[in-house]
Amino acid sequence: MILEKIIVLDDEFIIRKSVEEHLRRRRYSVVSAGTIAEAESLLRRDHYDLVFADIHLPDGNGIDFLRQLAQQPDRPAVVIMTGQASIESAVECMRAGALDYLLKPFALSQIVMTLEKAEAFSQVVKVNHYLNQEQAQGSGLIGESPELVRLRTLISKVAPTDATVLINGENGTGKELVANELFKASARSQAPYIKVNCAAVSETLIESEFFGHEKGAFTGANERREGRFELAHHGTILLDEISEISPKVQAKLLRVLQEREFERVGGNKTIQVDVRVIATTNRNLQKSVDNGEFREDLYYRLNVFPLKVPALRERQGDPVLLAHRFLERACRHYGAKIRGFSDGAQQALAAYGWPGNVRELQNLVERAVILADGPVIKEDALGLPGSESRPRAVVAGHTSSEPVPATFTPVREPVRVVEPDNSALVSLDEMEKQHILRALERTSGNRTQAANLLKISIRTLRNKLNQYEIEDGSEIGREVEAA
Repeated sequence: MILEKIIVLDDEFIIRKSVEEHLRRRRYSVVSAGTIAEAESLLRRDHYDLVFADIHLPDGNGIDFLRQLAQQPDRPAVVIMTGQASIESAVECMRAGALDYLLKPFALSQIVMTLEKAEAFSQVVKVNHYLNQEQAQGSGLIGESPELVRLRTLISKVAPTDATVLINGENGTGKELVANELFKASARSQAPYIKVNCAAVSETLIESEFFGHEKGAFTGANERREGRFELAHHGTILLDEISEISPKVQAKLLRVLQEREFERVGGNKTIQVDVRVIATTNRNLQKSVDNGEFREDLYYRLNVFPLKVPALRERQGDPVLLAHRFLERACRHYGAKIRGFSDGAQQALAAYGWPGNVRELQNLVERAVILADGPVIKEDALGLPGSESRPRAVVAGHTSSEPVPATFTPVREPVRVVEPDNSALVSLDEMEKQHILRALERTSGNRTQAANLLKISIRTLRNKLNQYEIEDGSEIGREVEAA
C-alpha cells in the first residue's frame, strides 16, 4: 500500500466522519481535524501521505493551507473538497498544487477514484525521490584505486566530444556503467540514449533492430518500425557486446559509422542520422580480426577512443569500498539494519580474486544481507571459496596462520595450491580451466548445466571456452583425463 496515513480536514462533522469511516474500511490509518491549526499540529507530529481539505474553514482558507504545504519538501498530496465550486476556484486549486477537486456532496465512488489517483501520484514521487537519492550519493563509478582514477580521467576527456568509444573489459566489470557516465557527461545528455544488447537479439532480427523495417519486409512485419539508430537521432546509441553481430550486419554498421546513413529492411529510402556511437565488448576484438571473425575496417572505426575497464582484482582497495556501498543499497532495499562487515569479512573481500568482478561482488553482498542474522556480516556469511577453512592461507607465496591481509591483492601469477598429494605450482588460469573442464565432464558436455554448476552465465562460459581453446567434447575428455 503506497498510501498509509490520511488526514480529513473539514469543519462539518457529518462529512468528516463519513469520509473518515469510508477510508478506515479500506484499511487506511485516518485522523480528522476541524481546523487548519489542528491539521498543522498533526503534520508536525507525524508524516501523512494524503490530506482531504475543505476550502472554507473556521480559521482560514483551504487554498492558503495548500500553498503552505507546497513549500514543504516532504509534503502530502492534497485533495480539495468544496460545496461552492466554481471554475475559478478549481483552476486556483490546481495551480496551487491540488491533486484533485471534489464537489460536495460527492459519491463514495469518487473517493475511490481519487485514492487510485493519489496512489499512483505517491508512487511516482517516492520513485523520483529514491532515484534522486541514488544520484546524490554517486551511483556512478565507485572506487579510489589508481586504475579507476585513470579511467575517470579518460572519461572526462572524451565524454564532451562526439568521438566513437570502444569499451573493453571482462564480464561484470561495469562496461555499461562507463557508457552511462560517458553519456551523462556528453553534450548530448539531454537527447535520446538508446541501448542495444547485441548478444540478446537473434541474428535474423538484429538488422531490423538496428535499422528498422518497412511493412511486409518479412513474415510478421505487419507495420513499419523505426530502428534503434533512427530513434537515437541527435543522441547516443550504445551497442553492447558488439562482437556478437554477424558479418552481414557488420558491413551495414560500417556504412552507418562512415556515412551516417542507412535504409530500413525492405525499404529503399536513405535515412540520415546524427548519432554518437559507444560500443562495448568482453572479447579481444584485435584477436577476432586476426581470426577473421570481425571486420578490420569496422574495428578501426569503432576503436577511435578505446577504454579498458579494469577487472576488480586489479583495483586494490576497491572491493571493500564497493562492498560497503552495495551493503547500504541492499539494506535500504530489504529494510535490513546491518552496520558493516567484520574484520575477517573485509580481509576475505580484499583477498578474493573476483572472477565475476563487480557484478559478483554486488550479488554476494545482497545474498549476505538476506542471510545475515546479526548487525555485522561475518566472513562465513559471505560464502567465498575457502572462507570456511581460512586458518592457513597460502596465496601467491603468502603463508600464514592468520587471514590474508586486507592490503594483499592476488594476481594472476603462479600460486602454490595446498593439497594433500599435490604442491606443484599452478597458474590461476590453469586452475580455472581445469575447474571448467571438470564441470563439463560432470554434465556430459552440457554447457547450460555446466554454467549453472559454475554459477556463471552461459555467455561467460562460452567466452572462457574460447579463451582456453576448448572446442568439443573429445578435447574435454582428453583434458580431464590428463588432469
